[in-house]
Amino acid sequence: MTEPPRLFDWPLRRRRLERAVRGDHTADFLRRRVAEDMAATLAGIVRDFGDGVDLSARDRMFDHALAEAGIAGRVRIATHIDQAGDNLDALQDNEIPALTADSADLIVSILSLHWTNDLPGALSQIRRALRPDGLFIGALFGGSSLQELRWALGQAELELTGGQAARVSPFADAFDGAGLLQRAGFALPVSDIDRLTVTYADPFALIRDLRAMGETALFAERPRPLTRAVVARMAGLYAERYADADGRIPATFEIVTLSGWAPHPDQQKPLRPGSAKMRLSEALGVEEGKL
Repeated sequence: MTEPPRLFDWPLRRRRLERAVRGDHTADFLRRRVAEDMAATLAGIVRDFGDGVDLSARDRMFDHALAEAGIAGRVRIATHIDQAGDNLDALQDNEIPALTADSADLIVSILSLHWTNDLPGALSQIRRALRPDGLFIGALFGGSSLQELRWALGQAELELTGGQAARVSPFADAFDGAGLLQRAGFALPVSDIDRLTVTYADPFALIRDLRAMGETALFAERPRPLTRAVVARMAGLYAERYADADGRIPATFEIVTLSGWAPHPDQQKPLRPGSAKMRLSEALGVEEGKL
């Protein structure tokens, strides 16, 4: 069996997360938004989840979101896998969660799976860890994320050095999330995309936020260091092309949310090819108007 390419340096990922945990938590607004959205979705599902696993615990943000949504009593996170320091033995060297088969009825992952070298393998492991009719919900950054920064860095390096190296991590671009879930053995797979635009005073403020999030590039093969001239040119190009009337620059974040159920005989069956697609509320068992 061919091993997947090693794009990302996972030990470096852990060190970056450790630094992020010690740093400015105001930059965690994207993770907070995702956690709140997931909690709101679970609040509308008419059932309890007593054995949940959070694959991106860090600061127990999802626990807080469940409490704020008023469902901590019926959605309980029994296992926290903190990739920044605690419970690291629950992750193997290839970042696939080493979870016991049929041990959980809910698994969530908040903005961490985009760093996985083997996403199909990780999804298969998650599927095996779920009991029948267990639910997985995971959010990761998609291919449009940081498109402005990617362009400005590449153009600046091309102008000043005659070539360009990969500087922004290659987030999954237009991938078939529902198809990946289906191949991993999930039933009723759903993939949703949410694009957000955040504005900053300048590109350096954006980069500071990315560092505070633990979301700076983690290439296994290190590119050559950036020069000050390239960084300065990047900032100029970014502002020239994207700045608004007030001089603020935008940053795009594309959040892909995947959800799927471990198969169970009582679940609604998939529709036949060519028929209307199932609504997200139906796939998740959510009451109408609560998504």
